[in-house]
Amino acid sequence: MNIQPESLFAALANPTRLRCLVLLVAHDELCVCELTHATGAAQPTISRHLAQLREAGLVSDRREGLWIYYRVHAELPEWASQVLEQTALGVGERAPFIHDRKRLGQMPNRPGAACCA
Repeated sequence: MNIQPESLFAALANPTRLRCLVLLVAHDELCVCELTHATGAAQPTISRHLAQLREAGLVSDRREGLWIYYRVHAELPEWASQVLEQTALGVGERAPFIHDRKRLGQMPNRPGAACCA
């Protein structure tokens, strides 16, 4: 996989995409509803940003029934994975990232328990 540094850093420069990536680094996989709940952003906004991340090759998705689940792309180059991991580690205890993680942890009916119904 050939990720360009410009694509990665452009993704990180947008606050919504950065928040989604930080959450995805910390979790194997999240559905759109979880990212929407955690960030407080509207579903169309989250979906648009996730589509941009997918087009850049940073995330992959899978469908399960009506839901779409996202994860950090498994075939990212090592340098890109390290940038994402270190970014998440560096900002994870700061606002708004810590609040996103807390809201996600408090979300009722998360996937695996009939999410988004």
